[in-house]
Amino acid sequence: MKNLLVLLFSLPFFLFSQITGTIVEEEGKDPVYGAKIIASTGEKVLSGIDGNFTLTPISYPTTLVISAQTFANDTLIIEGPGAITIEMKPPFKDLETVVVSVGRRDQKLEDVSISMEIIRPDLIDNKGISNLEQAVDQAPGVYAMDGQVSIRGGSGFAYGAGSRVLLLWNGIPLLSGDAGDTKWNAIPIECASQIEIMKGASSVLYGSGALNGIISLTEREPTLKGETRAKIQTGIYGSPKRSSLKWWSKAPLFHQAEASYGKMYKKFGYTISMNGFRSDAYKEGEIENRGRVSGTFYIRPEKTPNLKAGIGYNVQYQKKGFFIIWESDSLAYTPNGGADTSVAGSSLTYASGLRMSIDPYVKFFDKKKNLHTIKTRLYSITNTNETDASVNSNSTVAYGDYQFQHKWSKGTALTSGLTYLRTDVHSNLFGDHYSNNYAAYTQYEQSLGRLDLTAGLRLEYYEQDGRSGDSDFYIGKDSSLILPVYPIVRIGAHYQVAEYTHIRASFGQGIRYPSVAERYTKTSVGALNVFPNPDLQPEIGWAAELGIKQAIRIGKDWKGLLDLAGFINQYSNMMEFTFGQYIPDSITVVSLNPSAPNYFGNYIGFQAQNAEKARITGFEISFNSQGKIKDVELTSLIGYTYMNPVSLNQDSSYLATFSDSNTTQLKYRFKHLFKADIEATWKSFSVGVSARYNSYMSNIDKIFEEEVIPGTGIFILPGLKEYRKLKKSGDELFGNHAGSFVMDARIGYSFGNHYRVGFIVNNILNAEYVTRPGDLQAPRNFIVQLQMKF
Repeated sequence: MKNLLVLLFSLPFFLFSQITGTIVEEEGKDPVYGAKIIASTGEKVLSGIDGNFTLTPISYPTTLVISAQTFANDTLIIEGPGAITIEMKPPFKDLETVVVSVGRRDQKLEDVSISMEIIRPDLIDNKGISNLEQAVDQAPGVYAMDGQVSIRGGSGFAYGAGSRVLLLWNGIPLLSGDAGDTKWNAIPIECASQIEIMKGASSVLYGSGALNGIISLTEREPTLKGETRAKIQTGIYGSPKRSSLKWWSKAPLFHQAEASYGKMYKKFGYTISMNGFRSDAYKEGEIENRGRVSGTFYIRPEKTPNLKAGIGYNVQYQKKGFFIIWESDSLAYTPNGGADTSVAGSSLTYASGLRMSIDPYVKFFDKKKNLHTIKTRLYSITNTNETDASVNSNSTVAYGDYQFQHKWSKGTALTSGLTYLRTDVHSNLFGDHYSNNYAAYTQYEQSLGRLDLTAGLRLEYYEQDGRSGDSDFYIGKDSSLILPVYPIVRIGAHYQVAEYTHIRASFGQGIRYPSVAERYTKTSVGALNVFPNPDLQPEIGWAAELGIKQAIRIGKDWKGLLDLAGFINQYSNMMEFTFGQYIPDSITVVSLNPSAPNYFGNYIGFQAQNAEKARITGFEISFNSQGKIKDVELTSLIGYTYMNPVSLNQDSSYLATFSDSNTTQLKYRFKHLFKADIEATWKSFSVGVSARYNSYMSNIDKIFEEEVIPGTGIFILPGLKEYRKLKKSGDELFGNHAGSFVMDARIGYSFGNHYRVGFIVNNILNAEYVTRPGDLQAPRNFIVQLQMKF
């Protein structure tokens, strides 16, 4: 009875000494969920989903420290109880950029121990970019080559099979089950909060495929207020520099429309996005029509605030023409054999495809503030070739990952987990195959004041078609001890020298298993034959880097980050399609007559081989900025990369496949790469310019410049040798330089607080350039665009 009376008499004191508050964003006034409020008298509380909180300090005045991820910390002195509203301001833009992919947790960009680039949604929208491959090609040190992306020269051209760069969507790998490649046009970039590009081997946390780096996209989460975004644009191709390239009488057009909406309620939320694209194509027959629906359903039970669950989805249907190789250098926009697929010999094919993924996930904080995350995905790809049914295929990837994460104070964290990945392939082209990949991983990050240390380990087991051995690890000089799991190590360090000066060092290993396409493809296109190699082995490698990042400040509202890094990447057993004569043991060559049944020319072509041991050294300097200088908002993404990609393979038969026997530079690489994008906004007007340059690609496969069989007059790419000679000499056709230089420009005008119109000119100089042999890029083209945000 005494205790009850004390409680009753004390109740008015607690009620009238409370601070009741709401945490909102400064700009949109949306509630901030999960903000941490700490009083100087020791009380702590988190804001609820509506941004509200209640705190009862034991005395006044008290100082409140408010912090929330992606917002600048705030401090308030409260003289007495009452109701308050706290507006959280965005941090200084570039210095506080938050990235997730390096440690599977939120980190400031300048605190990570490896080189990264960030591509923001505004750049994608304002440039009229229609797929992810075009987007990542804007980043320093990154080069896109007909569906394959190389970071710092780590990859060449592999005919669409395999990838050394791993794509993540919402933290889950997204490579196809058959070719092990990325379907760049199926990624809903209109929903992404930003694109993170991590350079260097990153297999510890993410596994096979991250040998050369990671491209990570995370979906933009909905707000309580709700947001609608929409964009429509239409474009037209101009005439190429050479009239012989122009096959059309009416200029080809391309169109895109997209719309997205997201809203969060107290117990649930959702996002939905729709995207449509149609292109007549500048290459004859290479049309593209696609439609996509994607989004996520979020569940946040009111009675279990520590639990968050959801299910993401992405469905795309497309029909596309595949050009593959040109008719000749003077008819480079016309497919080999012509565009009439009913005529034998045309390299043009038409295919329809369905890409579907569904991603259930659960996140839960236990009583000790440990984060438990389960992420899963079922990813299905169906390809139906309307020209040749013999190459139809269907693949399914099933992925599951459990992750445990504990964070201590001052930035120390432990991340551990288990991963399972299963692929099933049913194909007329490859045959039927399956694989299982099991992994366990852990990464520890220790913060010691200004010094941050990282160490990680991953153990991988892989089998294909029930056959083990790909993940075997040999120990000892005589390899007498064999472990069935392959260990992968990563270590890194970051040190803050001064307030805005950071140095870093990192070392990481990687492994990549052969895709089904690399091991089992058997096909031919024109004079191009590809043969299977079931004995293909995994490739391994490591990457090391030393870098420094320096912030630069002009005025109060503009900051830039200057970054300088030296790097070295080394690879062994690199898988590469190598030209040669691949005659099965069961075949006896009987004739040089093409009409003979066992004509040996039928067995000349490309086969994936573990042909290469390579080292790539170089340095990279970049400058990225965002903010205002007086009344002008200035954003930049600029970088130069020097690479020295050399082959360490001394086999004379392999070196004979190089087009330039005077150099050991790796095939399909170059030494210099420059990227720049700058946009300035004044009041409602904006203007931007982009530039991209790469030096001459010295080495390609020699067979592309020569007759397939001497004396027959049969070429895979007719006219390529003469074309490359003109290119190397710096002919006027190529702007009087041997490399490729491309510029884009854009202007925009915003009005009514919700609308922006834009006009974009891509390849404004109408440069003629290729990304890989026989793949001439688009001439000057023009885009008109309307963006809307509500």
